[in-house]
Amino acid sequence: MDAQTIFRIIGLAVALLTLTACAAASAPPPIPTPPVTTTAAPGALTNATAAPTLNLLPDQDPPPGASAEFKTDFTRHTVPYAEIFSGGPPKDGIPAIDTPKFVSVNDADGWLKSNEPVILVEQNGDARAYPLQILIWHEIVNDTVGGVPVVVTFCPLCNTAIAFERTVNGRVLDFGATGRLRYSNLVMYDRQTETWWQQATGEAIAGEMVGEQLNFVPASIIAWSDLKTAHPNAQVLSRETGYKRPYGQNPYVGYDDVNNPPFLYRGPATPDKLKPIARVLTVELNGDAVAYPYDVLQTAPVVNDTVGGKPIVVFWKPGTASALDAGSIANGRDVGAGLAYSRELDNQVLNLKLDGARILDEQTGSEWNLFGQAVNGKLQGKQLTPIVAINHFWFSWAAFKPQTRIYRP
Repeated sequence: MDAQTIFRIIGLAVALLTLTACAAASAPPPIPTPPVTTTAAPGALTNATAAPTLNLLPDQDPPPGASAEFKTDFTRHTVPYAEIFSGGPPKDGIPAIDTPKFVSVNDADGWLKSNEPVILVEQNGDARAYPLQILIWHEIVNDTVGGVPVVVTFCPLCNTAIAFERTVNGRVLDFGATGRLRYSNLVMYDRQTETWWQQATGEAIAGEMVGEQLNFVPASIIAWSDLKTAHPNAQVLSRETGYKRPYGQNPYVGYDDVNNPPFLYRGPATPDKLKPIARVLTVELNGDAVAYPYDVLQTAPVVNDTVGGKPIVVFWKPGTASALDAGSIANGRDVGAGLAYSRELDNQVLNLKLDGARILDEQTGSEWNLFGQAVNGKLQGKQLTPIVAINHFWFSWAAFKPQTRIYRP
């Protein structure tokens, strides 16, 4: 291991100590329970899956310290506890945002730079932006978007921004951070039953609700400039969170250098088809998983593919900064943004291509933008159905989905 890598690992350890030092003095209070609704975004292909087959493991000692912090029923679990370990901060040491406040696009424009990454979540016409300069310090936001209770999550060690519905079997849950990791990935817990949940998969892995599956909600990491152009009336998560954090600063400086090893990773060997920290956009439909490497998308920014028998298209656009590169998130290198949609529209399958700087479909010659909207031509005003497409580092996705196909042009 060279000196540069050692210094980066030391820096990441310091970052986790910083997060621990910033921990709240006490666990945040439960949030008010919003009305239960089962209305999903119109037409959204959410990749909702049935709960995994329950395959409980024999009783084991829970992870060290867990019994003192949690009321979880640790006799029920589907993963070996040896795979779960402390990431540094204790339970709720990285505090979730339970009562999020929002500001207008105009107000947020005063403190968000044009290239800064934000998470876009839209349900029932309600578009909301969650800046990574905030999520990198909190990792979890419990919210209600378009009448749908959702939890918006970000795991910096895996670069995973994922949103889920919070309603399980008619019960609305709210989530916090356990302070534990599995395969370097955030392990959450719900405050109602203290069941532990895997952020990467949305599965309950230990506790009363073990075996249940959270439904995914489409969520994309995009540049602030792209979001405010497409959604000028969006609500933006405010920096008035109730906590004092250096929002805009990145505590994981240099982490996403593709030559770095994953930090705190204990898991299966990563297939060497890609470097462990290679950035990928992942799609899973009907049990078929595909990873689209960002270095491929940079040279092929419009990809027509079929996943799980469903025709899809992946768009990539430059202009989005990495949140895990420079000390200031706005100064992060340009990694671009990837989004995915169904290519089925009005009973036909479109083939899309890049024509100069424009995205056109071969069937009608209509022009499309990054958000799957037809902006010119015969289909103007039409909208492609978004699908769940999640950013990962390759090691993270491969640990959970080792049979993934890697897209090559």
